[in-house]
Amino acid sequence: MLLRKTKMAEGVPKPQRDPPQGMEPFDRGALSEEQQAKLNQFKVQTRLGNERYLREHPEVSCMVSGFLSDVLAKKPENIREFAAEYFRNPELPDQVMKEVAAQEEKKRIASQAKKRL
Repeated sequence: MLLRKTKMAEGVPKPQRDPPQGMEPFDRGALSEEQQAKLNQFKVQTRLGNERYLREHPEVSCMVSGFLSDVLAKKPENIREFAAEYFRNPELPDQVMKEVAAQEEKKRIASQAKKRL
């Protein structure tokens, strides 16, 4: 990534690289140090909360994985219509629960195999 030449607030370090694709340019002088610290802490806590939620709800991962697998296999022309049909499928909850159960069984078997070693 290329460095941008932008005017920075005095005493605020210049970013080492451009922001990620599609993101607003960095504005290092927009927040005070205290505000930036609070924002950073908020981001960390949000990420931890999201990760905890996903670990506690394996069905989310199964649903997303199943959806992406179908998208890649079928390559639909209209992804929005495909997604609407996929998530309206009345059999989806049963399919997801079966997949969650299968994953839990694999984990149980792997755990037992480790104990034997």
